Amino acid sequence: MSDSETNRSDITRRDAVTVGAVTAVGAAVALHFGKLRPAFAAGTDEIRVGVIGCGGRGTQAAVDALKAGKGVRLVAAADAFPDRLEDSLKRIEKDEDISKDVVDVPKERRFSGLDGYKKLLEIPEINYVVIASPPGFKAAQIQATIEAGKHLFTEKPMAVDGPTIRACFEAAKLADQKKLGVGVGLQRRHQKSYLESMKRIHGGQIGEITSGRVFWNMGSLWTKPRQAGWSDLEWQMRNWLYFTWLSGDHIVEQHIHNIDIAQWAIGKPAVAAVAVGGRQQRTDAAYGHIFDHFAVDYEYPNEAHVLSMCRQIPGCANDVSEHVQGTKGRSDMAGKAGHMITKGKSIWRYEKNEDTSPYVQEHIDLIAAIRKGKPYNELKAATESNLTAIMGRMAAYSGKRVTWEMALSSKESLVPTALAFEGKMKTPAVAIPGASDVI
Repeated sequence: MSDSETNRSDITRRDAVTVGAVTAVGAAVALHFGKLRPAFAAGTDEIRVGVIGCGGRGTQAAVDALKAGKGVRLVAAADAFPDRLEDSLKRIEKDEDISKDVVDVPKERRFSGLDGYKKLLEIPEINYVVIASPPGFKAAQIQATIEAGKHLFTEKPMAVDGPTIRACFEAAKLADQKKLGVGVGLQRRHQKSYLESMKRIHGGQIGEITSGRVFWNMGSLWTKPRQAGWSDLEWQMRNWLYFTWLSGDHIVEQHIHNIDIAQWAIGKPAVAAVAVGGRQQRTDAAYGHIFDHFAVDYEYPNEAHVLSMCRQIPGCANDVSEHVQGTKGRSDMAGKAGHMITKGKSIWRYEKNEDTSPYVQEHIDLIAAIRKGKPYNELKAATESNLTAIMGRMAAYSGKRVTWEMALSSKESLVPTALAFEGKMKTPAVAIPGASDVI
């Protein structure tokens, strides 16, 4: 994802999940649902979408799903904040590339409140759920969606700590048992330039991978000034990027894209991480408590090492790219040079145009598999990349060498067990390497 794409999907991403009392469904809903056919009834393969989390990324993900082909309709939406839900639906309905008849979300199928997503999942006619809420909420919503027997597209990341990671691994197994399709918003895996690069990497053109470098170094992101009447929880949720329990920190929320490319190329997750990081420029309380820069040395099987760097500080050199070095050559992906393979000199470069947005293509691929009844489950591999990113954060926060097993078995639970919009909610302290116990 380029810096311009950041403006499109990351900067306004997942601003909400639920905030007041759950809207009552009632008999009127059942009456309206009479217009919808049962999931995959005889003679129809209609995809009926319910979106959970209606911030910028959720709105765009719903649009992307609707652009994925004929027979796709948006029929329900849930969000923490009613204003975000209504704004999202207005933006979807105004999209000039979408036919008006594919958006059918009456008041009875608009749910708000911390449990609003549960009401959406109770609708039997919905067979395709898009989850784009803040990462801290996703694991529970993913589990509930799969338990409800619905196909799923979830944005990344899906987890922020060891307990939510383990929940996602279990959800991946359950999806296989239920024969449900699951897609994850690591859209590079559906982008032709990356697919062509990986075909050559996995085909042996650069030999055995010995090292790599992955970067997401960019400027600052948005904040939302606190408004009168906002509780501590609402303020944190509306600024979810800056709280580790909600976002996982930007190494997890954003840099997972680049880390995922390294793991896709190598074919296995990292085994350990040593890292540095801190909060040097973005120190105001408006930015919660997360770091503004990380640098991680990831150790992979066969003693391969990957340097991972991510930074959100304005006025610095920017770079969003991935590079892997092999015994026979090197592959450079994205960045200013584009995609190329070099062996002393360039022997291949991707020259074609991307005729379909990878954000749309990932829905095309998932929906095609669902309609054909083919196995399709990206959740396990995505959760592995998610855990690798968390492992890097834990190493930077603690200053210690953190292994895969330590991160996977960690009992540190960041997500509060009880959430309420009344009362106080403290901002966690900024982690201090060498002093903070985050394992």
